[in-house]
Amino acid sequence: MNNTDRKARKKSRITPDLRVNLGGIILNNPITVASGTFGYGMEYEPFMDIASLGAVIVKGTTLEPRAGNPPPRICETPSGMLNAIGLENPGVEAFINQHLPVLRSRKTTVIVNIAGNTVEEYAELARTLDGQSGIAGLELNISCPNVKQGGLQFGTDPVMVQELVAAVKSQTSLPVMAKLSPNVTDIVAIARAAERGGADCLSLINTLLGMAIDIENRKPFLANTFGGLSGPAIKPVALRMVYQVASEVPLPIMGMGGITDTRDVIEFLMAGATAVSIGTANFVNPLVTQEVLAGLRDYMEQNQITSVQELIGAALPQGLPKKGSAELT
Repeated sequence: MNNTDRKARKKSRITPDLRVNLGGIILNNPITVASGTFGYGMEYEPFMDIASLGAVIVKGTTLEPRAGNPPPRICETPSGMLNAIGLENPGVEAFINQHLPVLRSRKTTVIVNIAGNTVEEYAELARTLDGQSGIAGLELNISCPNVKQGGLQFGTDPVMVQELVAAVKSQTSLPVMAKLSPNVTDIVAIARAAERGGADCLSLINTLLGMAIDIENRKPFLANTFGGLSGPAIKPVALRMVYQVASEVPLPIMGMGGITDTRDVIEFLMAGATAVSIGTANFVNPLVTQEVLAGLRDYMEQNQITSVQELIGAALPQGLPKKGSAELT
């Protein structure tokens, strides 16, 4: 081996720093799993050490147990799927008493997705979860209907978004991440409203509203008529919205929507996401998170990138501040 070969080999031996700060939630790497696609993590333990993930975002949690919508409530579509599960979950007390202790023992970073029908329900959930050991942050599912406003989704109205986020922030010391709906005219306006309410970070996008028709029976396929579209079909929309919000709002972003491989992850990071969340792909390939994590490391090593911070926002207009690097310890 000559000197040139030795130098090249030595140069390639880097250990990329994958740590990010998602609005006060410190992640060892930017790869997380989306709420509702990973259960409480235990379901995937036969395939991986869940502590290897940046975070596990548990399925949507409500004050009381919910049975969800009647079947059929899942429908496969070209390059994706529709779901109308309806927030089926055992309620917050069952989560605290049954699931959280197990997650705590696994030493994995846990973000709890919460949902409600009123501002008061969200606030009570935040108060109930505050101080519980093993929770790193809260994700607000603001795509729920506000029963006090005729069923209008919280996430479609900037005034309601600001009010909801502020109410939750007043009841918790945990970092709060608002999960934005793509079913709006101006997602930047919604993101700014979440910022005004005190959100520490944002996650986007939630599912797109869609439907399927059962042509044999001449009726909607889903019992709920409409459902949330996810999977590769929505990736271009998600990427565009992450880019738009990252360009205008100075909050760290958890990017999601159609991610299936390492290239997708890197695209979201370059569009301005501090971290990413993988959802539907978990159903197709339970090892996808491990594969993209390894792929991200390989990409960084091959390109001599020492820190993931170099990728975050790389495709944004020059001059915008970097996100996700502050206080990594």
